[in-house]
Amino acid sequence: MESGDSGLPAAGTLAIGELRLGVKAARLIQEAQRIAERTQDFLKTKGAGAGDLATNAFMNGLRQAARQAFDCNFSEAKICGKNNFTLDFYFPDEETAVEFAFSLSKPISEFERDIFKCLLAQHNGQIVRKLVLVGKPGALKRIASPGPRAIIEWVRSQNSLDVKVRELLPPDDPH
Repeated sequence: MESGDSGLPAAGTLAIGELRLGVKAARLIQEAQRIAERTQDFLKTKGAGAGDLATNAFMNGLRQAARQAFDCNFSEAKICGKNNFTLDFYFPDEETAVEFAFSLSKPISEFERDIFKCLLAQHNGQIVRKLVLVGKPGALKRIASPGPRAIIEWVRSQNSLDVKVRELLPPDDPH
């Protein structure tokens, strides 16, 4: 595979855990990691207000970086039907949705809603076979509990939707 300035493959797939991602989804997640590392205290919990502002700034920067990287806008995809639901990013050629779900480590999060948005998209004729939820540290532990595991298994068996979780890592983590 050829690589560009970013050191990322220009074509093919990359593995994140056991999930193989297309280049666009993998590149987006790597760019998100870079932005998180450059943003002071991004991974720290800030609470309502300050946390919302930090998340909005992060997502605005990520959308801008993604538009530049892909020369196309894959963000805020309105493919869930006649409603206001959007997917943070959708790569139709990779059949992959990527949702940034920074409260995944909390007991109440957007986990079920993000999955449901993909199911709505499927119901509306869109091909979504992979959903990658990107969270802050603690997301993997929370999603490994029995309830979320049962939901992930059910959507895989009943809807052919493969749900995986990826955590953004602290800057000092040797990823």
